[in-house]
Amino acid sequence: MGKINWKNTLGWSEDQLDEMRYIGYAYLRQGKYDIAVTFFEALAALDPDSSYDAQTTGALYLQMGQPKKALTFLEKSLKLEGDHAPTLLNMCKALFMLKRKDEGLKLASILKSERDPQISNVAKALIIAYSRDDQ
Repeated sequence: MGKINWKNTLGWSEDQLDEMRYIGYAYLRQGKYDIAVTFFEALAALDPDSSYDAQTTGALYLQMGQPKKALTFLEKSLKLEGDHAPTLLNMCKALFMLKRKDEGLKLASILKSERDPQISNVAKALIIAYSRDDQ
């Protein structure tokens, strides 16, 4: 049995998905991550080819302190979109939260050379924080 295409099965248009994204993003902006994540999980199921929905779901789980779930969605996003520095940075944070220090440091070392200072500066800070021997 193949995967069900829920968007087609429900007869939803891209406009309806965009409305769900807007509502989910509104909850995200209010810091109501537990509500926002339900919208983005649904969107990830309705539109499985959307790297944005997967990335946002992963970022929300990261904010909620659930790095294992975050990593699942971040990996999916990267498979769909390829290297995307903000997603890679969130993956790096999830790896550190999961005590996968060596993997996190390796990824942070790559990201410290990003042109975007918002990415490179955080990567450098993570390297400093997690390079200590007592971590």
